[in-house]
Amino acid sequence: MKLDLSVAGDIVLAMQAEILAGEKAVSAAMREAGSDLKSAWRGQITQAGLGRRLANSIRSQTYPRSGESLKAAALVWSKAPQIIGAHDTGPLIRSKNGFWLAIPTPAAGKGARGKALTPGEWERRRGLRLRFVYRRRGPSLLVADGRLNSRGLGVASRSKTGRGRSTVPIFLLVPQVKLRKRLDLARDAERAQAAIPSLIVSGWVDAKLG
Repeated sequence: MKLDLSVAGDIVLAMQAEILAGEKAVSAAMREAGSDLKSAWRGQITQAGLGRRLANSIRSQTYPRSGESLKAAALVWSKAPQIIGAHDTGPLIRSKNGFWLAIPTPAAGKGARGKALTPGEWERRRGLRLRFVYRRRGPSLLVADGRLNSRGLGVASRSKTGRGRSTVPIFLLVPQVKLRKRLDLARDAERAQAAIPSLIVSGWVDAKLG
């Protein structure tokens, strides 16, 4: 038996076309996977009630930034990693100095840019001293001897006779707080990763046909 093998067309050109199709497919797959994961994470954050601003901290970027490559990759990250990480893991938070965590009540109000006030900052802003109140049951308190204004904030009393003056709880004191886990980012990341092979295959076929 005699076999005759011949190659139709230019094999070099055929291989180049195959490589180009692969580069387009892999790059497109990574762009889509990165975009889908960004959208999924933003959706999780919004649905968890953490706000649109925090959701928009999720960003994505495909590499290389321009052009196409068989080694294309996508990176999805947050510009607020500590906040996102805390809601994703549900950590146990303790005081840095080993004593108490001061949790502001609504009467404490907010600091600059809506941030929570520390006891020291609150005293400086309000011109009042905080007083420690120990409780056997429930959290202990830091209270101010003043009054609540029309906005429900603890402020100094203007009364010289003491009329209307009250003891206002400003901070709850607890040894530690267990933050509730509100996100599951790994779930969406695993789904995005599992979808990549099929995205590459379908994109490769489309690139060749195109």
